[in-house]
Amino acid sequence: MRTRLLRLGLYADGPGLDWVREVVERVVAAHSARIVAVDVHRTHPDPESAPAELYDHLADQWAIEHPGQHAGARELVELQVRLRCSLRTWRRLRTAVLLGLCPPDPEPHVCRVPWSAC
Repeated sequence: MRTRLLRLGLYADGPGLDWVREVVERVVAAHSARIVAVDVHRTHPDPESAPAELYDHLADQWAIEHPGQHAGARELVELQVRLRCSLRTWRRLRTAVLLGLCPPDPEPHVCRVPWSAC
């Protein structure tokens, strides 16, 4: 098994970020993987790009889905979760996390936290 990285771009406030972490932790526990580290980056490790540049469409998405509402303390961040698991398990985890963030619905709906997966 190797250490693998799950990267999620988010437009979230504190409670939204906590909720995303809970989704990830719940999915990881269900797949018998292990979280090695969790980091929240407000600036991307590459000094020439920041989450604001990589994920700016998420703030636009939120504004479109919540017209006239103030964004409050939401900010663009990248959640990086290092996992100890096989590639097959990582793929299943990634799919399950994305479904947990925005479950499929036959009707159009708004996800709780705008997200983007790398």
